[in-house]
Amino acid sequence: MLKVIEHGAVFEIRMDKAPANAMDMAFIKALHAVHREVCGQGAAAVVISGRPGMFSGGLDVPALMGLEHAAMLEFWVGFMDLMQALASSPVPVTAAITGHSPAGGSVLALHCDYRVAAAGDFKIGLNEVQVGLPVPSTIGRMLASLVGPRKAQQLTMQGKLINPAQALALGMVDELVEPESVVARAVEWSQQLASLPPIAMNTTRLQAKADLLQHLADANDAQVTTEYWFSDETQAAMKALVARLQG
Repeated sequence: MLKVIEHGAVFEIRMDKAPANAMDMAFIKALHAVHREVCGQGAAAVVISGRPGMFSGGLDVPALMGLEHAAMLEFWVGFMDLMQALASSPVPVTAAITGHSPAGGSVLALHCDYRVAAAGDFKIGLNEVQVGLPVPSTIGRMLASLVGPRKAQQLTMQGKLINPAQALALGMVDELVEPESVVARAVEWSQQLASLPPIAMNTTRLQAKADLLQHLADANDAQVTTEYWFSDETQAAMKALVARLQG
């Protein structure tokens, strides 16, 4: 599911779970573990990349729909723990958004320090509302920190997906490059950061988002989201989504 590629002091974690890098319990546990491992192995910066044309399609809804309450809560705890680990990473994390990045794919990118996206006919955004799931508070705050509260409200309450050029204009991504150059540019940017005095750079980086990190630590999003997951409205919308995916 994951490949680690070393670019000097920058370690790339390439998500490679066909066809869409969809996230189930095994996937998020593996990504969390690999991020922790590469940081422990001396990475000065990390790049998370995806498959050509697909960063991540978000949650593996068909797999998750079969889980009972306790297992679903475990999933959401693991998912939120992964996002907190990326946001508070001891070294910078750059998202190399290699293509489509809806829902959980966008959430993953939001919790990174920098986002390089592929230009083209791709979709990015938090479309959770369209499938009956309220956007967790921590994720809404992460988006608002990039695009501002009003734009974040408009995007999330509509469950709107946008293209990379629109995401760049809003500040949801930081750079657009041609699809074949996304990873190279993300590595280049990470290498530039890694060349700076590390204590000064990383201390400043984490101080700048201290309020967001505190909210991540304090929030009860896993429990709240689990309860919404099993609500009648969410279950009906998710079952309809699964039917569309399997049809």
